[in-house]
Amino acid sequence: MITTRKRNQVETEIKETLGLVPSFFKSIPEQYLDYEWQLFKLLELGETLIPNKYKELMGVALHSETKCRYCLLFHAEAAKLFGATEEEVQEAVHYAKMSVGWSVYINGMRTDYDQFEQEFSKIGAHLKTKQLSHAN
Repeated sequence: MITTRKRNQVETEIKETLGLVPSFFKSIPEQYLDYEWQLFKLLELGETLIPNKYKELMGVALHSETKCRYCLLFHAEAAKLFGATEEEVQEAVHYAKMSVGWSVYINGMRTDYDQFEQEFSKIGAHLKTKQLSHAN
């Protein structure tokens, strides 16, 4: 069983951190609120292996595809708060468009997965060789 704090304790901490308790937190059932807040604090606000700016740009790219306007707004604004420029936000969206387009094409054409894996392995080895030769 997960030990959790009471709603008022968690909401006090949320308000101290964010300046208010967003309505999406208010709707979380009490038994899950502390857990969800701790996870949000760690992954959205905390320093992890991936710097916050890049996590938020990943969120922009991801939610450009899921078409969640709430998440897209959140991640675009958070990316800017963590130092992303408007151009970087646009690049994240453009990258998502390009990546999803290739996914549609490769899956739609039913490209042989094993062949794709073998080809990518060869491409990776070639690119590593080129990187090493440029480093010298």
